[in-house]
Order: sequence, then C-alpha cells, then structure tokens
Amino acid sequence: MNRIVVLPGDGIGPEVTTQARRVLEAVDQRHGLELGFEEELIGGVSIDAHGTPLRDEVVALCRESKAVMLGAVGGPKWDDMSVDLRPEKGLLGIRKALGLFANLRPAQVFPALIGASALRPEVVEGTDMLVVRELTGGIYFGEPKHISREEGKRRAVNSMVYDEEEIARISRVAFESARIRRKHVTHVHKANVLEVSQLWMEVVDEVAKDYADVELAHQLVDSCAMLLVKEPRRFDVIVTGNLFGDILSDEAAMITGSLGMLPSASLAEGGMGLYEPVHGSAPDIAGQDLANPLAAILSVAMLLEHSLDAAEAAGEIRDAAAAVLADGHRTGDLVLEGEARETIGCRAMGDLVLEKLGTR
Repeated sequence: MNRIVVLPGDGIGPEVTTQARRVLEAVDQRHGLELGFEEELIGGVSIDAHGTPLRDEVVALCRESKAVMLGAVGGPKWDDMSVDLRPEKGLLGIRKALGLFANLRPAQVFPALIGASALRPEVVEGTDMLVVRELTGGIYFGEPKHISREEGKRRAVNSMVYDEEEIARISRVAFESARIRRKHVTHVHKANVLEVSQLWMEVVDEVAKDYADVELAHQLVDSCAMLLVKEPRRFDVIVTGNLFGDILSDEAAMITGSLGMLPSASLAEGGMGLYEPVHGSAPDIAGQDLANPLAAILSVAMLLEHSLDAAEAAGEIRDAAAAVLADGHRTGDLVLEGEARETIGCRAMGDLVLEKLGTR
C-alpha cells in the first residue's frame, strides 16, 4: 500500500485538502494505485491540541509514507506567539526533517483565465514556467542568527550559507526538469555583491556541463523580477536559492491571475515529497465554502507525477481542471472586479472536477 499522510492544517486548509483527497481517491479507483490515507495535525491546530506546531510522531509517520498532502498553516489566532512556537515553524520543521530540499512551483496561464492576470493578455499568453527553489539552506536556516543589544542598540543577524553540494543537487533538479520541458534554465543570483551567489555561479556552471542539451543563462535577481512582469514567456525553468525563490515564485504566481491556481511540490532525494497549494490559510474566508480548491487539486497531480510515477493520472486531473475552467466555472478569486459572473464554492468546484474525470 502507498501511504499518503494528510495534514489539512489551518484556515481553508481542511476545505481544499478534502476536495484534493476526493480527486486523488477517484484516480486511485481508476488506476489501481493502492493508496491508503492517514490524517494528522500541523500548524495552529496542532498548537491548540498538543502545544507544538509539529510533533515528532507526525514527522515519523511522514517519513514512513510515500507522500504528504498539506493544506495550509497559520492565522491571526497565533500571531502573538513566540517565533519558535508559531504555526509556520511546523512547516519549516517538516521541510527540514524530511529533507525536502527542492521546491517546484509551476506557473502556467490557463487559456480560460488569461483575463484574470493583472498583466495584459498579450503579455501573459503562453506563459508556462517552473521555479525550482532550494528549500533547506540559505538565509532561513544559516547560522549565526540572533537579535542582540550592543552598545545600547538592538542588532539583528541572519546568515546566508550554502555549500557546493547543496547547490549542485538543486541545480540537477532544475536541469532534469528542463530536459522534459523547453530545455532552458535561468539561474537567478546576486553575484555582483554576494559571495554566496558567486559560488552558486561556479557550481551551476559545473553542473551544466553534464547537460549539453539544456541552455543555461544567469540573471541578476533584480532584473529577473522586472523581466517576469515584462516578458514572462521567456522563462522556462528558474533555479535559485531559498530567499530569492520565495519572492520570485510568488511574483510568478500572480502573473497567472490567482494564488488559488498554483500548486507546489517539495521533494526529497528518492522521490518522497510534500505537496501543497501556494495560497496560504486565508483565515478570512475559512469555513465559508468560498476557497478555490484547484491549487490543492493540481498539487495532487504533482504528487502522482513525482512520488507515484503516475503521469497519466496526473494528466487526467490537469485536463479535468482546465475543462471546468473552459466551461466558465469560477470560484470568487477567479472573477474580475466588475465582472458579472456567477461563482461557485469549494465543494462545488471539487464536484465539477470529479464530473470531468467521470467518477462522481
């Protein structure tokens, strides 16, 4: 049996994860994937129940699983807690504990949603990129880090740290991904001022020698941010460190029109992965059946592809989601301001995807 651990988390996490699980169970019946599910707590709900955002027992269960489905973590209820106990620590902790070093965030413009982007249709049409972000190193984890008082002033320190092995393995993920896409990798850096980026440049160039069929370009992070909104179609695969990847992947996401459409995969060596929508917990609409489940559903497609080697089933899910949108169905986040269009809820969107799959 292929065990899938489900971590619904906080806010709209349980709502969207429920729909994603329904879709995964449906394709399991069609393709005989032999899936088994276990549900656990993470984030704020885990703090409320156990006093910690991530228990050791949950980590152990995830390590023994084939993949992890995550909803979202965080919310204003826990904003006043100490940094070490906030819900987000659960997410960072599980990434580190499972060795999830590679974050893959596709940003594709669905033809039916081209008008939802803040950019002109002729700018975003045809955009289809993949941001490959290093996830367990860099400034979020580097030591030393502290806040101190020196000579009567408060002083804060964070350290951006990478070694050549960390850079090489994330670079290989990017080049392998490019090989099955359009065969182009853009490495994003700040080598004009950062020694860490200078090492990235050297190592990425070294790895590129093993991928003669893939074109490599280096791009400063500030100019990349500009080009993402000016010429998004030029990018195929972007590879970068934790901090730059965090920022650029959200920028790329908004090009598509809604964070509610963006899936992600965080992968360890060997195929184990954690799959989650990019949109966050959205506590203002939680429990109201207003959330868009498509990012979570598309995250399930990535789970099938990367952790279960079920590309055909993954393609069926993506085709079903695209067909629902092409029929004109929208959750509230996908409707333009001033547009007169009826909207549907989270459950109804899940129902429609299942109908397109022919399994409802």
